[in-house]
Amino acid sequence: MKVAILGGGIAGLTAAHELAKAGHSATVYEAADQAGGLASGFRDASWEYPLERFYHHLFTTDSAIRGLVEEIGYGNSLAFYKQITAQWWNGGPRTLQGGLEYFSVGIGPAKKKIPVPDIVATGLSVVGFPAMPLLDRMRMGAVAGYLKFLVRDWRPLERATAAEWTRRWMGEKAYRAFVYPLLEGKFGRYAEQVNMAWLWARLKTRSFRLGYFQGGFQGFVDALVDHVRREGARVVMNSPISAMEQIPEGGWRITSTRRDDPNAISTEDFDAVIATGSPQLLKRLAPHLPSDYLGQIQRLDSLGAVVLTVALRHPLTDGVYWMNMPKDEFPFLALVEHTNLMDPKHYGGDHLVYCGDYLEPSHEYFQLTKEQLLERFLPALKRVNPAFEPSWVRDSWLHREVYAQPIVPVNHSRNIPSLATPLNGLYWASMSQVYPWDRGTNFAVELGQRVAHELLDSGGGRGLSRSQA
Repeated sequence: MKVAILGGGIAGLTAAHELAKAGHSATVYEAADQAGGLASGFRDASWEYPLERFYHHLFTTDSAIRGLVEEIGYGNSLAFYKQITAQWWNGGPRTLQGGLEYFSVGIGPAKKKIPVPDIVATGLSVVGFPAMPLLDRMRMGAVAGYLKFLVRDWRPLERATAAEWTRRWMGEKAYRAFVYPLLEGKFGRYAEQVNMAWLWARLKTRSFRLGYFQGGFQGFVDALVDHVRREGARVVMNSPISAMEQIPEGGWRITSTRRDDPNAISTEDFDAVIATGSPQLLKRLAPHLPSDYLGQIQRLDSLGAVVLTVALRHPLTDGVYWMNMPKDEFPFLALVEHTNLMDPKHYGGDHLVYCGDYLEPSHEYFQLTKEQLLERFLPALKRVNPAFEPSWVRDSWLHREVYAQPIVPVNHSRNIPSLATPLNGLYWASMSQVYPWDRGTNFAVELGQRVAHELLDSGGGRGLSRSQA
C-alpha cells in the first residue's frame, strides 16, 4: 500500500514506522519546518540541547514510547531522575513529592542511610500537607492508593464527574484542597464537568521519577525521523495540505503546498490517508464526511495552551521542578523550572522556567504579545522568589497552540469517533482518541501503532486483505 500521513508529530511518525516495518510505502507531510508537533523544540544559540515549546517529560510507566525508543536504538539517551513537586499554599511552595530521600537507621558508627521508596516519600509529604486535617489527608491518600493500584476498569468511573466522585469518597476538604485546584487549573470553567475516568488515568500513569532525553524530545523526534527514512518512508517538511480528494476508482489525491513558496503545488495519489491533526483540520479537509461522524467530531471540545518560557541568570526556586499554582492568585497554572530536572550546563548556564496555562482559544492570552504577557507574569515570579528582579531575565519565548487539551465530560467514550472514518481509506488519529488517558507522547506512540495496525488489518483504502496488502 501507499499511505499518506498528515502530520509529523509522534503519532504520525510512529504510524509511518509501523507501516514501513510491514513493507508499505508511507509519506509524512508536516506543515512546520521540523517534526514533533507539540513535542517539538526550539533552540537558543548558546544551548547544547533544544528545549520543548511546551514542557515535556516521561513517566516510568510510559511503556509504549520506551519500547519505541529501544526499538530505534535511542535507549541510551533516555534517563530517569528524582524531582521535587510542590503545591503553592499559604504564601509558599509545599513539597508534595521528593522531599524525603533517606531514613537513618542505627546509632553511632553503625548508623546507615536507607533510601526511602519514592511512594513512601510522597505519601509522607501528602500526609504532612497542612491544608486540611490529618484524618482527611489519610482518607485522601487511601483512596488515591486504591485508584492507582487496585482499580483496573475505568468505564464505571466515567459515569460520574471527578467532582462528584472525589467529594463522596475523599471528602469535601480533600476536594477543595487538592482535586478542584487541579481540575480548575487544567480545565477552567469545565472543571466540574470532567469525568472521574480522566482523574483515575492521571493517577494511574504518574510515576515518582521523570524521564528526559539527551538532546531533548526534539533529539528523539529527529532520531525517529532518521529511522523511518532509513526504513523507506518519506518525511516532507514545510508542506501543509491544501486539499484532499477521494478518487472515484479508489484511493485519495493529496494536494500540498510549500510553506515557503505558495506557488509550489504538489499532487500525489495514495491508497489510504491517516490524518493526525485537530478535529477542525479534519472537518476542513473532509467536509463530505457523513453527518453522524461530523457530529461526533463537533462534540469534541478542547482547550489551547499558552506557555511563556524565560531564561533566567539565577535559579528561581530551591530545587522545585514542578509547582501547581492556584488560579485565583497567579496568572498561570503551572510553574516548571526545567533546569531543576536537567543541568543548566546544557543550556549555556541559563535557568529555564516555563509559565504555562490551558485556556479557551478565545482567551486574551492568545492575542496578547510576548511583552504584554511578560508584564503580567513577571510579578508572579517575584512572589515565588522575593529576590527576583526583571534584570534576571536574559531572554524569553512565547508559544501557543489552540488544540492542546481535550475536554472529557461524563460518558465521554460515546463521543470518541472511530479511527476508521466512514470514508473508505481515510483514518483519523488525534489526541482526542487517547481517552481515557491524558494526552502525551506515550499515548501518541500507542495511537500511531493502533491506527497503523487497524489500517493494515482492514487492507487500507482499496479493499485488500492484510495478506494481499
